[in-house]
Amino acid sequence: MANSPTELSTHHFKGAHGDQMAWHEMGPADGRPLILIHGLFSNAFTNWVKYGHAAKLAAKGRRVIMPDLRAHGESARSHEKTDYTADILADDNLGLVEQLGFGPGDYDLGGYSLGGRTTARMLTRGAKPGKAMLSGMGLEGLLDLANRADFYRGVLEGRGTHQKFSTEWMAEAFLKTTGGDPEALLLLMDSFPAIPRAALDGFDMPIMVLTGSDDHDNGSAKALADALPDATFVEIPGNHMSAVTLPDMGDAIADWF
Repeated sequence: MANSPTELSTHHFKGAHGDQMAWHEMGPADGRPLILIHGLFSNAFTNWVKYGHAAKLAAKGRRVIMPDLRAHGESARSHEKTDYTADILADDNLGLVEQLGFGPGDYDLGGYSLGGRTTARMLTRGAKPGKAMLSGMGLEGLLDLANRADFYRGVLEGRGTHQKFSTEWMAEAFLKTTGGDPEALLLLMDSFPAIPRAALDGFDMPIMVLTGSDDHDNGSAKALADALPDATFVEIPGNHMSAVTLPDMGDAIADWF
């Protein structure tokens, strides 16, 4: 545990295949735990720490737990196809919940973009947080990620050839800033199973659907909120990339949790 409420500490846990995975922590040890999962090509530091979101939560007494997804950050970056089984990200993070000893209702859970989708997969698989957040994610992105996965596969396979300032070029530039591993990420692209539409009916805890007003990358966030039993729709400024960098996101998350 860190020595001050806004100091960041790093820990490790065993992933689904026994691989070493990293999680980062900020906030008081006795605070209510909140697990936040970052997006594709990003990492815990970039998504939650760099722009002050985790510090806002820690200042309100929350114990903020931020894993690095497999193939990202300080977690395992295997180049073996067998280490990227279907639903591996949900498997890894359900393991984190278990290894931290959290029972139903003992913690809250949320994620951004792929982290939001991973959160939804965890809910589908039986995770029972007290409250949840699906951010940077729309209904279409939950039900079928094929088009987005194909886009990012193209970014990775064509790196170094994308037209300057194209969306592919921007995605590759972001990957370079986070130190991502293209080979490991390419293997991860086939590990995102569909979420059945009927599964959303079982997401019965309070859920905030948080989106940038100009973010349409993963479909309609409003449609997602409308499809959930107990959802609150919150819109902040920004698009899929810029919303994460703005203080509005940290404020909205801190207010919800």
